[in-house]
Amino acid sequence: MTMQSPQQPTVFSPDANSSRQLRDAFGKFATGVTVITAPSTDGPIAIVANSFSSVSLDPALVLWSVDRSARRFPYFEAAAHYAIHVLAAEQGDLCKQAARNAHVLDDNPHTLNADGVPLIDHCLARFECRRVAAHDAGDHVIIVGQVQRTEMRDGQPLTFFGGDFGSVTS
Repeated sequence: MTMQSPQQPTVFSPDANSSRQLRDAFGKFATGVTVITAPSTDGPIAIVANSFSSVSLDPALVLWSVDRSARRFPYFEAAAHYAIHVLAAEQGDLCKQAARNAHVLDDNPHTLNADGVPLIDHCLARFECRRVAAHDAGDHVIIVGQVQRTEMRDGQPLTFFGGDFGSVTS
């Protein structure tokens, strides 16, 4: 087996002229993919995010971030309750639809929890949350939620790496 030598790295200082390079560098971190849903006066709203992380076990806290310039930002800024859905590999089409259409749930099956939050079935995990904090972070807002109810199942995750969707096998 022949070992290839590593490619020389691209080195730069992030600034207004290197935003594409910075985005590409961030894309080197493989992540899972989530769809976050919330109720709104315009009906169920969804947004795709890979900026999800657990924060604390006691209390059970999670975070995600949303771009202030996103058309969906006002809905999630106002949401007191929301659900984070960790997508399974077979939910790639739903993810692509949600990326294009905030009202994707108008045409896809879902239920509502006691807080009116739209819930998507067949995800690997779902975290029904109550918003407890929001923190300004540059062009994004970090939203922290306390998990009130969780559901999970076995399966393969939908992943995002280098601008493409994929999956991981064990």
